[in-house]
Amino acid sequence: MSSGIGGGAFMVVRNAAYSEARAFNFRETAPSAASEGMYERHPANKSKGALSMGVPGEIAGLHSAWLMFGKLEWYDLFQPAIKYARDGFVVSPFLGLGINKSRVFMREGRLLRTGELCYNPKLAETLQLIAKGGCQAFYNGAVGKNLVKDVQAAGGILTEEDLRNYRVDVTDVVTAKVMNFTILGMPPPSSGILGLTLVLNILNSYESLDFLKGPLGLHRLIEALKHMLAYRMHLGDPKFVKDIKKYQASMLSPSFAARLRKKICDNTTFPSDYYIPKLSQLNDHGTSHLSIVDKDRNAVSMTATINHYFGAGVLSPSTGIILNNQMDDFSAPFERFIKKRFPPAKANYIEPNKRPLSSMSPLIILDKEEELVGVLGASGGINIIPAVTQVFLNHFIKKMEPLPAVKEPRVYHKQHIELSPDKRSFLRERHHILEGTAAGAICQLVVQDEHGKLTAVSDPRKGGRPAAV
Repeated sequence: MSSGIGGGAFMVVRNAAYSEARAFNFRETAPSAASEGMYERHPANKSKGALSMGVPGEIAGLHSAWLMFGKLEWYDLFQPAIKYARDGFVVSPFLGLGINKSRVFMREGRLLRTGELCYNPKLAETLQLIAKGGCQAFYNGAVGKNLVKDVQAAGGILTEEDLRNYRVDVTDVVTAKVMNFTILGMPPPSSGILGLTLVLNILNSYESLDFLKGPLGLHRLIEALKHMLAYRMHLGDPKFVKDIKKYQASMLSPSFAARLRKKICDNTTFPSDYYIPKLSQLNDHGTSHLSIVDKDRNAVSMTATINHYFGAGVLSPSTGIILNNQMDDFSAPFERFIKKRFPPAKANYIEPNKRPLSSMSPLIILDKEEELVGVLGASGGINIIPAVTQVFLNHFIKKMEPLPAVKEPRVYHKQHIELSPDKRSFLRERHHILEGTAAGAICQLVVQDEHGKLTAVSDPRKGGRPAAV
C-alpha cells in the first residue's frame, strides 16, 4: 500500500569488490502537460485522483540497476510477485488498517479484513508481460498504453510520450564524512543524506557528545532537526534549481553547521519563524524501504514510494497498478493562502519533467577504513530523516545493540512518542509542545561488526521482519 510499480524510488548500491557506489534516481517526474498553477482551482486534485499522478519510474530504475549489477534472469525476478498477485496473500493487521482507512480493495462490496486473502490478477498479468518483454513492455508497449488509457479516463494527464521519455538518473553518490564515519547517500531531490549530515555536524560541533545520553541531547537534537528541516527547503530537482550546489555544500559543511549550532539555546526553543528560511515545509508520506547485504558484502539501500497510502486512491483496471500521487510532493503557489503556513518553496514548484523534493534517505555507512558497517533507511515521509538520524546515533555513537537502537523511542518535529516523564518535563521546561502519536518512521537496519558478522533488524512498529537466504 506504500509502494509499487506505479511509483518510484531512490537506490544506493555499493560494489564491495571495487569499493564503488552508484546512486539510482528513479523518482517520478511531473508529466509534460503539468504546470505551476494546475491545482489552483481544485487544490484537492493535488493529492487525490488521477491528476495527482507523476510519471512512474520504478520499473525503469530496477531495470537500470539490474543491467549494471544483476546476476539472475530478469524473468525469474518477477515470479514470486506474480504468484502473490495471482494466488493471493494474507492481509496483515497493518494492511488491514490501511484498507479500512482508505476504503480500498473491496470484494463484493465489502472491505477486505485482516487474515483474508488479497488478490490482484490484473497485476499478475501486467508483471508477466514485463517479465517477458522487459522494461519496454511498460514504457513503450501494451502495459503503458493500457495504463495511459486508464489514467486519462480517470482525469489524469499522463501520456504515452511521457512514458517513452522517462529516464533514470544514474550518478555518483553523495559522500559525507562525519563522526569518523563515511556515509553514502542520494543527491537531490533527496534531502536525506544532506539533512542527516547537517544534523550530525551540528551535534558534533559541541565540545563532547556525552550530552546525547541525557534529556539535553533530545533538546539539542530537536533544535538541530528544526534548523535542518527549514534549510532543506532550498533544495529540489538539480536540473531545475539554480544555485543548488551552494545549498548542498552548506548542508555538508561542518563550519556552516557550527554557525547554526550557535543559534541553539539550551534553555528554550523558539517559534517557527526563528528557523531560516521561512518556507512552508514539505510533508511527504508513505514509502517502503529495503536494506540488503549479500555474502560478498555488496550492499543495497532502496526506498520506494507511491506517496500516500494507496497513492492517488486510483487503481488502473486494465493493469492492476495503483497510481502514485507524487505531485502532492511539489510545492504550489496557492499554498501561500492556506492558514498558518509560510510561503511555499519556489525551488520545489511544479515544472514539466521535474522531480519533487523528497525525504527518502537510503544510506550505506562505512567506517574510517572505508569498510562496510551498516545499511540504513526508513519509510515514513517527513519522519524519515529524524528517524535514521536517531538510529545512526543510537547504534554507531551511543553503541546500542542493533535491535534496541531501532526500537528506542524517537522524537520528530511536531511529534513525540513514549518518552519517560523526566524527559518530557525537561523538554516542556524549554517550551517544547509535546504530543503523542502512533505515527512515525519505520527503520530497516543491517550492521556488520568487527568480526564480519551481519545483524539485520526490521522495525517492529509495523510488523516487519528481517530475512536471510
